Amino acid sequence: MTPDKDAQPPGDGPRERGPSRRERAFEAFLWKSRLLVMLAVVPSLLGALVLFIIGTLDILGVAVDAVTYYLLGGTRDIHDTVVPSIVLAVDIYLVAIVLLIFGLGVYRLFVSPIEAAEAHPASNPFSVSSFDQLKDKIARVVILAVIIEFFRAVVDIRFQSPLDAIYLALSVLALAAALYLMSRAEQHHHD
Repeated sequence: MTPDKDAQPPGDGPRERGPSRRERAFEAFLWKSRLLVMLAVVPSLLGALVLFIIGTLDILGVAVDAVTYYLLGGTRDIHDTVVPSIVLAVDIYLVAIVLLIFGLGVYRLFVSPIEAAEAHPASNPFSVSSFDQLKDKIARVVILAVIIEFFRAVVDIRFQSPLDAIYLALSVLALAAALYLMSRAEQHHHD
């Protein structure tokens, strides 16, 4: 029996062998460590729930005050407090939406797609395919919340001089320009 020239003696040359058991276990551990994001997801969703409840209770309080004033003959004038209270509630809702987008977006990116959301991709505000897209969605809502906060501050402003009115007009113009540039960037991003 003559030895085959192409045959390699045992122990020589490259071997096609899969990862070791220890390596597979470590990789499984690494893969499961992505579930650490649940420490951010669950509190974000709880925070959103709390803020939605607070915003809703604030709106209900305004409704009760309005009914008391107009239908039950309440003596406390509500005209100075209605708009700021509603604007504050809207601001609270927007922060809740930021937490909701963050929680669901992080879950979708790191843990698993949400099947119910995947069934409606066109109308799904929580559909994100990258971390940058998640940051963009959150940034848009945060900018809207800042604009609402600005509006709330403007409602309470009392002009001391004509220069105050000019500053207000310039601030509104700057916000309008920011919204315009943001919409242009979004259009450019979709093209």
